[in-house]
Amino acid sequence: MILMQINNLVKRYGAELILSNIKVEIQSNDRIAIVGRNGAGKSTLLKIMAGQLSYDEGTIHQPKDSTLGYLAQNTGLESSQTIWEEMLGVFQHLVNKEKELREMELKMGDPAIMNDTATHEQLLVNYDQKQQAFKVEGGYHYEADIRAVLNGLHFQNHDLDTPINELSGGQKTRLALGKLLLSKPDMLILDEPTNHLDIETLTWLEGYLNNYSGAVIIVSHDRYFLDKTVNIVYEISRNKSAKFHGNYSKYLEKKAANYEQDMKQFEKQQSEIKRMEDFVQKNIVRASTTKRAQSRRKQLEKIDKLDRPSGNEASAKFSFDIQKRSGNDVLKVQDAAFKYEDGEDYIFSNLNFNVSRGDRIALVGPNGVGKTTLLKTIIGDHQVSKGTIQIGTNVQTGYYDQEQANLNSSKTVLLELWDDYPTMNEKDIRTVLGNFLFSGDDVQKPVSALSGGEKARLSLAKLMMEKSNLLILDEPTNHLDLDSKEILEAALMEFPGTILFVSHDRYFINKIATQIVEMLPQQTHVYLGDYDYYLDKKQEALELEELNKQENKVVDNANPVKSNFEQDKEEKKERRKRERRIQEVEIEIEQIEQTIEEIEDLLCKPEVFQDHEKALELTEKNEKNNHQLETLMEEWEELHE
Repeated sequence: MILMQINNLVKRYGAELILSNIKVEIQSNDRIAIVGRNGAGKSTLLKIMAGQLSYDEGTIHQPKDSTLGYLAQNTGLESSQTIWEEMLGVFQHLVNKEKELREMELKMGDPAIMNDTATHEQLLVNYDQKQQAFKVEGGYHYEADIRAVLNGLHFQNHDLDTPINELSGGQKTRLALGKLLLSKPDMLILDEPTNHLDIETLTWLEGYLNNYSGAVIIVSHDRYFLDKTVNIVYEISRNKSAKFHGNYSKYLEKKAANYEQDMKQFEKQQSEIKRMEDFVQKNIVRASTTKRAQSRRKQLEKIDKLDRPSGNEASAKFSFDIQKRSGNDVLKVQDAAFKYEDGEDYIFSNLNFNVSRGDRIALVGPNGVGKTTLLKTIIGDHQVSKGTIQIGTNVQTGYYDQEQANLNSSKTVLLELWDDYPTMNEKDIRTVLGNFLFSGDDVQKPVSALSGGEKARLSLAKLMMEKSNLLILDEPTNHLDLDSKEILEAALMEFPGTILFVSHDRYFINKIATQIVEMLPQQTHVYLGDYDYYLDKKQEALELEELNKQENKVVDNANPVKSNFEQDKEEKKERRKRERRIQEVEIEIEQIEQTIEEIEDLLCKPEVFQDHEKALELTEKNEKNNHQLETLMEEWEELHE
């Protein structure tokens, strides 16, 4: 079923053309990524799709009964209600129906109504109908749905009676996402939904979206996330759209293959045109060949000339170098702990790891564990409360701050860099800035007027100029578009020094890291490999821990505890069996609900409801489906109890 169709869409801001000839089709269960450079118009397109922005030309078709949910970039939930109240508001219609059912139950117990047989029977029929509708709409598990989403978004240890206006910006953003997910619209439009999410939450969101019953449209710079979730990619480039089937990696492959094929066709045609032009030029004046030359000239005029294929748009060009080589021991962190002077609890403690020359180490861990604090402690902004942090011989540290606090907002782009290197020629400074896509009048922009992506590129330019041999990077891919991320990856992979970085971009970690240091509040674990290796080892550790637990419970046959072990083992077996059955029942319920919905749609079509036999057959099928659905819902409730 087509949920939205966009044809020849055009959008201008004043005289500036933003989007042109945009064509997008969204069908049920599509998983769509919209990709392109910063400023290409991706967010603008999402706002137009969501009905929040007008367009100048073209058409958008959307069925009247389809629903749409839109989450703008960095949108926080603003409310004076508690977390639980706000999430419960999504299901207010079910809360009202549940209240109505309770009132009907009280009436059914009223002696006056019980003695009135006709009234009592009618009440029972009405109650049965309303209860059935309540079940079908998810009335018996909406609270479980709320808790599942809140747990997935890391609110499992949070007081759900906390007013939302007391939460941080990142928590409000996660709650806005959670509320939208619970509303389950037919089309879910998400603009940078991965912002403010740690790796564990990202993994949960991937699973949730993969099982989502509607269509999902995403703008994201997280390539790992896109590879896991989408099956269609629309590229917005040079104001136009192009469609590719597959995930993000497949899109890159097909785009490169298409460009190569188009270039070959273009070059072949150019060669043919050149050959024909040469023939005309040589033979047009000769009486014996002039007719053939004239014929070739007519052929030339009729040729539908191909345009030269457009390559990639201008990209930043940079590399990182070092002034001098460091010693082999770059950094030693031993039993390090930190807390603020007025704080009671340690932000982190018992941290231990070493960094050697040439290492590329990614710091990972849940939000709030102190990764950024550790980086700032290493560069000297903070002092450890316990333990030691030792910097090695000849180590020169360059720091990339995710907040870009090292930029002076009152300066221009040119002076921000030139003031640090006053002996350099202006031409050379401009050349450096040009490599980071600041050209012409762009260099006279005040830093305060720059976008997040432009500030990130300027910070990288300053970092490149330092020529440090130890790069300490805090979320370096934030604000960068996909192309800029790839350029940064290439530069870091060629870097001859040492890298210690924090990132939630799993694709980036896989590309750069040779070691993973997992930070937990009171310990560190070191993994000698990339992010996928780290995940494999974590899974192995979990399985080994579970195996050890089982083995520790095995005791001598004579020990009376043996029976307790066998009983516990049997209980776990039954629990696993029950959990599997719950999953099977939920799948069956979803399939039957979909079948019921499809039959109801058919019954609404004139060619069906006018055919009494067909209509009766479909009605009987749905009665059977509803009966089966009720049986499964009862089983589902019993399994949960």
